[in-house]
Amino acid sequence: MNRENVLNLRSFWQIQIIGWCCFYLFDLLESIHNFLTKREYIREETVPIAFMFLGSCALRPFCRWLLRQSQSWVALELKAAAAAMVTSIPVACAACLILQIFYPVPWHAWLTVLMWSFFILFMWCSLYFSIKQWQQSSMERERLLRAESEVREARLLALRYQLNPHFLFNSLNAVSTLVLDGNAAAATRMLAQIGDLLRSSLDSEVTAEVALAQELEFTEGYLAIEQTRLGDRLKFDLAIPIETRDALVPSMLLQPLVENAVRYGVAPLVEGGRIAIRSALHGGRLRIVIENSGARGEGEQKKNGNGIGLGNTAERLKTLYGADFEFTLGWPEAGGCEVVLDLPLRRARDLQEASACAL
Repeated sequence: MNRENVLNLRSFWQIQIIGWCCFYLFDLLESIHNFLTKREYIREETVPIAFMFLGSCALRPFCRWLLRQSQSWVALELKAAAAAMVTSIPVACAACLILQIFYPVPWHAWLTVLMWSFFILFMWCSLYFSIKQWQQSSMERERLLRAESEVREARLLALRYQLNPHFLFNSLNAVSTLVLDGNAAAATRMLAQIGDLLRSSLDSEVTAEVALAQELEFTEGYLAIEQTRLGDRLKFDLAIPIETRDALVPSMLLQPLVENAVRYGVAPLVEGGRIAIRSALHGGRLRIVIENSGARGEGEQKKNGNGIGLGNTAERLKTLYGADFEFTLGWPEAGGCEVVLDLPLRRARDLQEASACAL
């Protein structure tokens, strides 16, 4: 017997014993005046209910078998009524024979016990069907939710892994450019930085979401690589308040967006430019803004140039948050490009507490 069957059996006996005890007490309290004036009342109520309890235990295998046949509710009820009638006959006979030891039991009392037993056992079967079908539907919903969660997680990780070769290709292409320009020292330094960045990426656990502080650390490593290539032409500012640093964001959310800003907003300009990353809490949500300087319209002309970065980010946000996010690109009057992310505020500590509660 596997663990699930053991849990189901334990659950059945818990509900069975508690339910029948409550029914027995309710039956006694319903006619409290008989309990006070007639000593035999407890015996008259206890004996039939005890045999009905045994009858319900005997009906359980048959009810389980009926549920496995995947029949309609009407068919289940008709067959349950027949089984309850068949079971109520020995239940009523056994109860009345026991009572016959203490005092004579008239024939109409036998009939009363028979009909009462039939009704109670039939209701027990109906309740059993209802509980089992509710449990099955709950388990099915849980399996569907688990399957959807696993599919979503797999999709997010697949999209996450898609960015690694893309980032590596662009970085190695930059190294090749430095070598062709005769800047061997910068190329060597960039290779070391790429190695450090990839090592930190491989050493860290691959998850769909990470803390914003961890994502910023990876992005700063990428910006250091770009500064090796562009020198003083690339400057960046970070304005990340402490209250936002433990907020959860999709893994590798910022790097492709910053890469897009560097590639199309800074690198093409002779004088270079500036990248700014800001975060804030806004209306109980997390807002992240990535800006780059540049000539007006430059980013707009190239908005479809980095299809993997922007498209991948939009797809991951949709997979993770559904419609509960905003991801907009704008081109301010002052020039350059601005990416605004508005995400649900979920903190790393809340996720840890939820995992601890689940255990």
